[in-house]
Amino acid sequence: MEFRCIQDCSQCCIEREYYPTKKFGKIGVLILPEEKERIEQLAKINGLEITILPRIGISEKKDSSPTKILAYQLMGIEQNGNTCPFLDTETSSRSPHGGFPCKIYNNRPLACMTYPLIESEPITLDQKCKFCKEHNSADQNLNSEIESLLKIKTKMTTDAPFIWRFATGVGEESDKNQIKTGWILEE
Repeated sequence: MEFRCIQDCSQCCIEREYYPTKKFGKIGVLILPEEKERIEQLAKINGLEITILPRIGISEKKDSSPTKILAYQLMGIEQNGNTCPFLDTETSSRSPHGGFPCKIYNNRPLACMTYPLIESEPITLDQKCKFCKEHNSADQNLNSEIESLLKIKTKMTTDAPFIWRFATGVGEESDKNQIKTGWILEE
């Protein structure tokens, strides 16, 4: 079955999740280092204030903080971390499938181009995606998504002995006591 967005859906641009656990807070859209400046420039052009936090870092020593950042994350505009700042929820414009349009669709981050694929072994479809929930499969029209995912995977490959994940401190008010902020060494 060919993947396509469900009518009137913008869920993937709105809902953010805790990853890998609540301790790390809600994550933002993955931004590679070479995309960061371009995304910041697109925000400026669109008159938007955005927040980009680190996401994954590496180091040679366990007792230091990361010495190199492999990925950043574009945070949502809501207090709980939801809603991409580039999602146009304020005008009456609609995307071809009827959802809210992306202000930078043709220049969106590589991670957005991979959706609904999830990097795992084997690669799977995001079961939070409405299309994937309804159809449980998609075997056509995912070539560009696979290509984008492989590019990200290549950029995230490292021989560094220590990998750090950034805890965003962002989440639902009811979860604030579980959420950390700052770099956490992966064990």
